[in-house]
Amino acid sequence: METRKKIGRYTRVYHQLQDLLYNAPDFDAKLATIVAVLHHKIDYFFWTGFYFLKDGELIVKTYQGSLACQLLEKNKGVCWAGVNQGKTIIVPDVHKFPGHIACDSRSRSEIVIPLRDKNGRIIGVLDVDSKYLNSFDETDTGCLEKILLLINSQ
Repeated sequence: METRKKIGRYTRVYHQLQDLLYNAPDFDAKLATIVAVLHHKIDYFFWTGFYFLKDGELIVKTYQGSLACQLLEKNKGVCWAGVNQGKTIIVPDVHKFPGHIACDSRSRSEIVIPLRDKNGRIIGVLDVDSKYLNSFDETDTGCLEKILLLINSQ
């Protein structure tokens, strides 16, 4: 997708989420709303969801798309890389990522963005898969990181 078109779409999505999440009463409702809007407004998103750290494990929470892996093997895969490195991870071809966890074999590329609490501690990740190679870039990174800031802004 052309960068300008992608930025325009993310800008519209951001403003929609900003309105929807304004004074949202519940953390889980915010997560569900973000996942639903992203999944249905960004056409190359095949699987969209959150994994959360709980007792040292990464466990699926809210998601849309095909059936998810409920528990991700510790320190393996893209989601754990995002947690362990504390930064967004873009994988142009998941089949070339060492230790990739294939919850759905149709996934071809992936982006994982760490989710932090109000104190800056990583509590989980937003995980997005695409059926196409090379779907994600720095535009996705910046826009998705900005969207995640909405969770703790109210």
